[in-house]
Amino acid sequence: MALAVIGASVFVVPLIGLATRTPWSDLTTLMTSGLVVDALRLSLVTSLAATVISVVLGVPLAWVLSRVEFPGRHVMRSVVTLPMVLPPVVGGAALLFALGRRGIIGEPLNQATGFLLPFSMWGVVVANVFVAMPFLVVTVEGALNTIDQRFEGAAATLGASRLTVFRRITLPMIAPSLRAGAVLAWARALGEFGATVTFAGNLQGRTQTLPLAVFVALESDRDTAVAVSLVLVVVSLVVLLSMRDRWWGRR
Repeated sequence: MALAVIGASVFVVPLIGLATRTPWSDLTTLMTSGLVVDALRLSLVTSLAATVISVVLGVPLAWVLSRVEFPGRHVMRSVVTLPMVLPPVVGGAALLFALGRRGIIGEPLNQATGFLLPFSMWGVVVANVFVAMPFLVVTVEGALNTIDQRFEGAAATLGASRLTVFRRITLPMIAPSLRAGAVLAWARALGEFGATVTFAGNLQGRTQTLPLAVFVALESDRDTAVAVSLVLVVVSLVVLLSMRDRWWGRR
């Protein structure tokens, strides 16, 4: 019990420290400052966009990894989940070398269209998708591997196409996991820092999200940094508490 209390304090004490330094009387004023409003707007837009893209691309990817046998499937699964353990700065550097002005894809794209991902809002979205989509893929693939496939087989024998089976049978069965994966992806995108600052930069009103605003404010406005940090902590706690039944049961 004593060791458990010490272990819990590793997580509780920093949160208490943050709460004690929060300027509660000036919280409303701080949260309505231009820096915070711009960062909050950009964070919401980019994290929601990244979540939508993660669902659109991640669900089919999870289905392929779960249902289709092909050479190198285990390697592909490892590559897809790599951003979950890869240092975000390394991920941002990889995106820069691939999609930057001199990247293997970014350079011909820029020459053909004039479009440049780094230092733009879409660069933030791409960085968020890179780090957030693996959480959705892992969650959905796990659900696909555990559902009873006899229902899908029965629908197929009755003449349903593969798309119809997925839409009418598979998707409703994995809906709770899909929602959980989408929430996890959104929360991860909202809190992303390393890949964003490396690939998209830190420009207020353009690429500066809430975590980047905290980093900047720590050097010049400690109260604003603490207030924004508190907001991110509250959002994260709400997400975890909303998913407690799925992860830990109803206790």
